[in-house]
Amino acid sequence: MGAVTELPSDAADRSLVGDAVAAADAAAQAAGVRIGPLDSLADLQAVQQLYERIWRPGGENPPVTADLLRALTKAGNHVSGAFDGDELVGASVGFFGPPVSAELHSHIAGVSARMRGRNVGFALKVHQRAWALQRGVREISWTFDPLSRRNAYFNIGKLAADPAEYLSNFYGQMHDAINGSDDSDRLLVTWRLASPEVAAACSGGHRIVDAAAERAAGAVPALDVAPSRGPSAGHTDAATVLVAVPADIEAIRSEDEARAAAWRVAVREALGGLIAAGARVRGFDRAGWYVVDRKETP
Repeated sequence: MGAVTELPSDAADRSLVGDAVAAADAAAQAAGVRIGPLDSLADLQAVQQLYERIWRPGGENPPVTADLLRALTKAGNHVSGAFDGDELVGASVGFFGPPVSAELHSHIAGVSARMRGRNVGFALKVHQRAWALQRGVREISWTFDPLSRRNAYFNIGKLAADPAEYLSNFYGQMHDAINGSDDSDRLLVTWRLASPEVAAACSGGHRIVDAAAERAAGAVPALDVAPSRGPSAGHTDAATVLVAVPADIEAIRSEDEARAAAWRVAVREALGGLIAAGARVRGFDRAGWYVVDRKETP
């Protein structure tokens, strides 16, 4: 384990791979961690334990198991870990999708709470990009909870991934400490690894949008935050619309399940409806807004 090592590949451009490797090494160094692939049983057991500490499933429905990870790595799939000294503090898991080896689906990634603010999650994703490009993969997909403001900015703003599909209650009820009893709606994103925007994002050039400037230019809220801190439906009749999400959905779930459920339904109807109609999510303002361009009609 250690720095990413470039692998011979006829499918990936050597310059692109080399730049991706350099970005991965720089991100790991900036985060103060060592990142590399994991395949030993002890390391895979540590991944299972780390994820259980993060998601706290309560003895049911663990996020992953060491035996499953063992099978995935044996089949050549992606499991990597971030170490602070000798301690595993972050890990990511992905598997190939059809057509064979053309796309990697990043199933789960997590970082220890004590490492927040160190950009370990960012370093793990940049490492995953380099790992995939070394193997000729040009696209990675994954899902996240569209109600999570922090995750929306990380995925769409910081990594420049593109939302592709809104998935209602994708996993069913998960009953862990993060998701509670809420429906597990997810936003599927696609990360086009060779795009200049993604390359720039992996070197720190984040995708920035300004919801206030968009509103001044004519954008309208399709969903806003009411004075009660619940959702307030707006309009979708402008070329660009804004969809709000709450500041901390995890706190709302623990304080007020009815309000959390109202946010779930409102975002599903607003954002999910727009995407289903062909609208494109152009970015996410970290102040809590999806910026969405509606499909032009002839």
